[in-house]
Amino acid sequence: MYAKGDPRASLNTAAAAAPAATAYKGASYARFYEQEPQEQDADLRTWYARGQNLVIAYSEAAASAVLPAATVDEYAVLVPYAGTAITIEAAGGTETLKGPGVAFVPAGTSRIEVTAPGVVVRMITTLNEDFVALCSNTVDYHTPDPNVAPFRPWPAPAGPARIRAYDADVPDQEGRFGRLFRGQTVMINFFKTTPPRDTAKMSPHHHDDFEQYSLCLKGSYIHYLRWPWTTDMTAWRPDDAEECKAPSVAVIPPPAIHTSRSLDPDGNLLIDIFGPPRADFSAKPGWVLNAADYPLPDPAG
Repeated sequence: MYAKGDPRASLNTAAAAAPAATAYKGASYARFYEQEPQEQDADLRTWYARGQNLVIAYSEAAASAVLPAATVDEYAVLVPYAGTAITIEAAGGTETLKGPGVAFVPAGTSRIEVTAPGVVVRMITTLNEDFVALCSNTVDYHTPDPNVAPFRPWPAPAGPARIRAYDADVPDQEGRFGRLFRGQTVMINFFKTTPPRDTAKMSPHHHDDFEQYSLCLKGSYIHYLRWPWTTDMTAWRPDDAEECKAPSVAVIPPPAIHTSRSLDPDGNLLIDIFGPPRADFSAKPGWVLNAADYPLPDPAG
């Protein structure tokens, strides 16, 4: 259910729905402002939280901070703010990324050096067990969510593996929803800072079989969730309304009906993250800004 003028109202909803849920998993909230970072030194403070498919690594970094990684698959990097810059080294060479920007880093050994201080966010699949072990909310996923579809990466770009970096300072366009970028394992919707939300224009909706990671980078939000009833009352869950300030991550499970309300009069910034990428967003011409680089999955496969 979307307000009049919301671009998501035009999404194709004719695809076959997932089987009806018989059990539900609750949302998971990681309020980084209430915890000590899982990694810390003089130049770097990093908090980790996970869902079923992804780890979100949120770092506050000084210039000269280094973030090394060895991953089994591609991961994404977000530099949300102007004035922050990083240099990424990985298979295929080196790339500079200035904020606001997004990059996708190929599997294998990589290194990120912060050249101008600020926030750096990495999105890494839970196939990388060393990152999973660092997450503050690991206990929430000792039992997998039965409603999340098995994780399958999307096809690799043509040609040799390399870093792909994108400027996210893109103007809004009527009919397009946010600023979407996708790789093999992650889709990022990079919104702009907004005032408090008009409560007459909320957008309650649900996802059949995938999680939504809502990363709050500025201001505060109330995340509202409601689970459909089933024939078994023991599976019912009470409604959820959780306020999360910046920085924080809310992992919203399927098929919970959800919507988020921004609150701070000084501005609010929320990034929506999905792993793997969303097929419905990808099917909309012009929505995914780097669609030419990343092929769609074979519909027969």
